[in-house]
Amino acid sequence: MSDTRRRVKVYTLNEDRQWDDRGTGHVSSTFVERLKGISLLVRAESDGSLLLESKISPNTAYQKQQDTLIVWSEAENYDLALSFQEKAGCDEIWEKICQVQGKDPALEITQDPIDESEEERFEEMPETSHLVDLPPCELAKLEEIADLVTSVLSSPIRREKLALALMSEGYIKKLLELFQVCEDLDNREGLHHLYEIVRGVLFLNKAALFEVMFSDDCIMDVVGCLEYDPALVQPKRHREFLTKTAKFKEVIPITDSELRQKIHQTYRVQYIQDIILPTPSVFEENFLSTLTSFIFFNKVEIVSMLQEDEKFLTEVFAQLTDEATEYGKRRELVNFFKEFCAFSQTLQPQNRDAFFKTLANLGILPALEIVMGMDDLQVRAAATDIFSYLVEFSPSMVREFVMQEPQQTDDQDVLLINVVIKQMICDTDPELGGAVQLMGLLRTLIDPENMLAPTNKTEKTEFLSFFYKYCMHVLTAPLLANTADNVKDSPEGSTKINPVCPDNFQTAQLLALILELLTFCVEHHTYHIKNYIMNKDLLRRVLVLMNSKHTFLALCALRFMRRIIGLKDEFYNRYIIRGDLFEPVINALLDNGTRYNLLNSAIIELFEFIRVEDIKSLTAHIVDNFYKALEPIEYVQTFKGLKTKYEQEKDRQTQRHSRYRRDSRPMEDDEETWLNEDDEEEEGETLVEKSKSEEDFPESYEKYMEAKKGSANGTNGKPTAAPSSPPSPNSTSAKPPALPATPVTKAGLVGLVDYPDDDEEEEEEESPRKRPRLGS
Repeated sequence: MSDTRRRVKVYTLNEDRQWDDRGTGHVSSTFVERLKGISLLVRAESDGSLLLESKISPNTAYQKQQDTLIVWSEAENYDLALSFQEKAGCDEIWEKICQVQGKDPALEITQDPIDESEEERFEEMPETSHLVDLPPCELAKLEEIADLVTSVLSSPIRREKLALALMSEGYIKKLLELFQVCEDLDNREGLHHLYEIVRGVLFLNKAALFEVMFSDDCIMDVVGCLEYDPALVQPKRHREFLTKTAKFKEVIPITDSELRQKIHQTYRVQYIQDIILPTPSVFEENFLSTLTSFIFFNKVEIVSMLQEDEKFLTEVFAQLTDEATEYGKRRELVNFFKEFCAFSQTLQPQNRDAFFKTLANLGILPALEIVMGMDDLQVRAAATDIFSYLVEFSPSMVREFVMQEPQQTDDQDVLLINVVIKQMICDTDPELGGAVQLMGLLRTLIDPENMLAPTNKTEKTEFLSFFYKYCMHVLTAPLLANTADNVKDSPEGSTKINPVCPDNFQTAQLLALILELLTFCVEHHTYHIKNYIMNKDLLRRVLVLMNSKHTFLALCALRFMRRIIGLKDEFYNRYIIRGDLFEPVINALLDNGTRYNLLNSAIIELFEFIRVEDIKSLTAHIVDNFYKALEPIEYVQTFKGLKTKYEQEKDRQTQRHSRYRRDSRPMEDDEETWLNEDDEEEEGETLVEKSKSEEDFPESYEKYMEAKKGSANGTNGKPTAAPSSPPSPNSTSAKPPALPATPVTKAGLVGLVDYPDDDEEEEEEESPRKRPRLGS
């Protein structure tokens, strides 16, 4: 019995003045040696860990609210609350607090934080003066009452005394009766005074006063008083909105009168806080903290009462999934569930878990499949919000549901994730607000980081296999459709600008979202996405978007390639080399000209990464095929650095093969003498050994070696002296004279001796600076 009575939820007030649930446990009051005093201890009911350890300070103001709440502040901007399951438990702890502080348990608040001088004055007051003397509640005294209420707000002690006076004399109801009189007489001066009075009473921040003011008998008169702001020429019509415009719709009749009253009260109080009351100043922020708490705990109570009514929820789901349900009725049901899920965020974690499991068991996901496919934009938006609550609560629950769907239907279009993807693709909002939200949900579902639940170790493998089999083609369909390869059908010379590349801003935004998701897949789905990219030649299609007039889309395409290269995976590198996929990137760099912008920097960073990480295969491919076009770019040293890396690797390869051949077998003196006597045989052997070593070189160096041979034949037909040992493969002094003459390729003469005629011949060649694009 005591366990239930002492069961509490611990809350802290965050920076946004919202209550955060810190857990559920059991509270006790005991002496703590370390703190040197009686303290409140809350231990978690799950594992017994300490949720709260708070010394009951003699000077701390503890406040009791709604019979089951105790609220206090431990430090500046750090408010705490204990919400008791039973009133008896709250009373026990409240009596203990009052006992430590020497206060009467009948009080709703033990004391307020006050300055020392005021505390001294308060202690000197006789006990008989604990209440404020209120003027008679008459029309002629309204100005005096307003002045009194306004004057006490700066003093915590006087606020407390005024609140006690208002409660003890039933003063609130008398004031509201005067409001009706003033409104009948159209007494604007009196109405303005009543506005100041009611606003001041709200700022007293007392839960006991709120219980009276927000009761069914009084709340509309309170709203009426707040309509007559003296700063307004004409009063607002808040009551008309609440009674005529705002309609309470019962999707299923609520038979519990207490629940119905709580719903009405919460809506109206929220309206007062958000709409009627002006935004509080810095000095007034804490005046309405109790009002925020009042709304928060009302919402908790509403969700708990609805969840406990099994017949109600069952009936709601039955109508939501019934095909015979009218269109308008279904919309109201979806909106109800959206608000229901929003209220559930106030529940403590254990109760929230139970809430969403209840919805899942009742069939919320199949119901969402139906409503997300409807034409009504409001219904789809509400369904998306509900889906987001479910994904945020448990991605695994959603994944488990969607993986079972293919066993129940052969129609892939009705799979929940495909429905979500199509909603993202078909978003009619020019800013794609809904698409952005859905993309974030998809990202959460395919994120392996939240697939590590120990209960299902195969979840990651199974879900990713499902996603790439049934859903990935739906996601990439707009990308493939807008990057159709028309190269074969295009006239010569027009292949570089793809006419299908999207120029529509909304389409470009959608493709950017899809690319962002695919880039995420590259980073987190190594195996599945690699197979998909290879099989669909996806990178080639993506790089078509480098031609888009929308720079943000070109950057998305570039980011996709950059993420692939960043993996430093040789499978990807060979795919890029084989498909010559650097060409669209280099064309974009050349087309960008001398503009120093984000596109320019991003492309250069890509090549700088390849240089710094020394990705040899890509370096060789870039230098072999594109260096002439990139050589004029001298404001960064990236491309010269790539050439240097290329040459250094080439020299290492050459030296390694030379060392291998020279050290493979130690030569004897008679062999060396024989070789020196027979130059022709030596040259023949050298040629054979050279051809063997060249076969071991990377393919990217073949042109270089051929050019080197041709150069030696054209300039040095015969060795000048017989070497004393076998020549190394990179030696230019031992070349076979019998080779046919080949034209000299100047691009391959890097590292050879410069001849005076070279400059003249190079000037005759076409300069890469004159070619703005490759292959044109």
